[in-house]
Amino acid sequence: MTPMPLSPVPAFELERDAFGRLVFVAAHGERHIGVVPVRAFPIAAPDEGISIVGADGHELIWIDRLDALPGPLQALLREEFAQREFVPEIRRLKQVSTFSTPSIWEVETDRGDARFVLHAEEDIRRVGRFALLIVGSQGVQFSVRDMSALDRGSRRLIERFL
Repeated sequence: MTPMPLSPVPAFELERDAFGRLVFVAAHGERHIGVVPVRAFPIAAPDEGISIVGADGHELIWIDRLDALPGPLQALLREEFAQREFVPEIRRLKQVSTFSTPSIWEVETDRGDARFVLHAEEDIRRVGRFALLIVGSQGVQFSVRDMSALDRGSRRLIERFL
């Protein structure tokens, strides 16, 4: 099976101005200050389908795959995403206070230990076949990229809420 050919990435540049804002420079030289990269599928396919959106909300360019870009451009976009996106990944559930909501969850994440209140079962959303997005009481979103990769105890705790 041959992979589908990707559409060529149009020539453009991204840079930061003196204030730290992203500046999009089109192939013909037109500059757009304060652009924002947006992932089309931030959980399921974070490196596929990226749009660079101008300050006016209009798309300036569509990028099929992040890895199709030159290294320095990839690095700048990854840096921008890291600054804007804060979605800790749950690696293990340590404890839940009760199996009804609201309940207090104590978890181990890729960014350290965390504690949050789960207000309702609806705050746990399935994203794809194995992934979950869990919204804590302060609005912080936690991800579980692959339920099957969690330890047995963590899976059992989460399954009680699904």
